[in-house]
Amino acid sequence: MIQRNFTRAIQRVMNMKAIKVESFGGPEVLKVCDVPIPQPAEDEVLVRIKAVGINPVDTYLRTGTHTIKPPLPYTPGSDGAGLVEKAGAAVTKFKAGDRVFVSGTVTGSYAEYATVKASTTHPLPALLDFKQGAALGAPYFTAYRALFIRGNIQAGQTLLIHGASGAVGNGCIQFAKAHGLTVFGTAGSQQGLDLIKKLGVDQAFNHREEGYEQKIMAASNGKGVDYVAEMLSNVNLQKDLDLLAHGGTVLLIGSRGDINISPRSLMTKETKMIGVMLPRSTKEEMALTSSEVVKGAEAGHLAPVIAREYPLAEVGQAHQDIINTTSAAGKLVLVT
Repeated sequence: MIQRNFTRAIQRVMNMKAIKVESFGGPEVLKVCDVPIPQPAEDEVLVRIKAVGINPVDTYLRTGTHTIKPPLPYTPGSDGAGLVEKAGAAVTKFKAGDRVFVSGTVTGSYAEYATVKASTTHPLPALLDFKQGAALGAPYFTAYRALFIRGNIQAGQTLLIHGASGAVGNGCIQFAKAHGLTVFGTAGSQQGLDLIKKLGVDQAFNHREEGYEQKIMAASNGKGVDYVAEMLSNVNLQKDLDLLAHGGTVLLIGSRGDINISPRSLMTKETKMIGVMLPRSTKEEMALTSSEVVKGAEAGHLAPVIAREYPLAEVGQAHQDIINTTSAAGKLVLVT
């Protein structure tokens, strides 16, 4: 009896709670399971995950409709923040006890522990808590890539963030203001408008209001904007093209479907569209992005806004909320 109880106690210590997906489908396929704590390879760290960043792509992968289909069963999640529990033999940058955030994992971040390549592990600045750290990965890395690697945007230019109240939009606002841009932002609710004003947009517009495009054009003195950071291209792309100044650029960050546009909208003002996809980053680009995100957070320029937090057991509700929201207002996170 004593031996059996001792064995069970050891198993509890070596196990963790994690979300498992054993078949593609709706939020109901997300199951809380007891699984062994993974061990890091020599170039990895084991992180005690304190908070998890929920991203829309997590829901697409779960349904099996994404072009990438993870092998089943799997634990979702790429973003998170926590404490280094153990470092692999070849890891010199991190040690046990370090506060970190992660922008990719080996075993999935929807769990109490995850193994992470040292290359996708980053120091968590002291100004941010774990929930904010969990919100840095995909949203802020995407924002930086869109504006400065794909867009090459410059101080003094005008940026419209179409859908500024969500996590990527928040990141775009903070990066753009820190780099001296004039920033216009849109949101679909008063809560969203209040948030983006607090984050520093120069002018805020309700994209559910009839004729808001004319107000944006008037705010630019009829010239149009130099750049548009677009979060829902399948709805807004034609409007974006109409709002561009001569030679302007639309940065395509998000889309959930197809849209018909008029090619003449690009021809007459010699404008262009540029796609943005974070996984297409080279190692050099990812290293630069990580450095700039950490630097911005240390300086106080970058501070994610948390809209709502959920325990692991409510992950299904979180997946429903991130897709069905009519107006985002910050980042959704899981806490472990």
